[in-house]
Amino acid sequence: MTHAPERFDFDVIAGWIRSGERVLDLGCGDGSLLRHLRDTRNVLGYGVELNPANVLACVRMGINVLQSDLERGLSGFESGGFDHVIMSLSLQAVQNTERLLREMLRVGREAAVSFPNFGYHSHRSAIAAGRMPVSRTLPYRWYDSPNVRFFTIADFEDLCASMQISILERHAFDENARRVQDDPNLNASLALYRLGRPGRTG
Repeated sequence: MTHAPERFDFDVIAGWIRSGERVLDLGCGDGSLLRHLRDTRNVLGYGVELNPANVLACVRMGINVLQSDLERGLSGFESGGFDHVIMSLSLQAVQNTERLLREMLRVGREAAVSFPNFGYHSHRSAIAAGRMPVSRTLPYRWYDSPNVRFFTIADFEDLCASMQISILERHAFDENARRVQDDPNLNASLALYRLGRPGRTG
């Protein structure tokens, strides 16, 4: 299975999932991640997506998908119904971040989240020059962006701490898909997290 080169996060997420597990992908887009997980991990996958064109694309790929607005929460899903609940590059596009993170860890044993890091050095440089940043991980202009939240790796980790969410793993990458170890809040454009309920350890 091949996928767009900028979605190298698919492979990181797949590495957190065992064969045959139940996976829920929130904001699943056209279903590419679920198809990748189906082909590489034989998961039983379900997606939630609002955009009608993306829902149709999922159906055409044989992906189980529910058309729903994530802002309404996950009340339709039973607690512990999934092994993993995923939000891949979608968390920055929702209004009620705290509620959704809680719901992800109610519905799933673990959560996987990836997001663009607003603290990346090129984004800081753009702000310092008086412009909103545009990059591979933040490809939209200020007036046509679906993103409603702009936050950094440090911001996200502070939120997890305040919510007592366990960070089981973190991976950070620059725009050339290179792993970042040194000061990821400055040097990484994309962050991926494996999250657990309070008290969990990696």
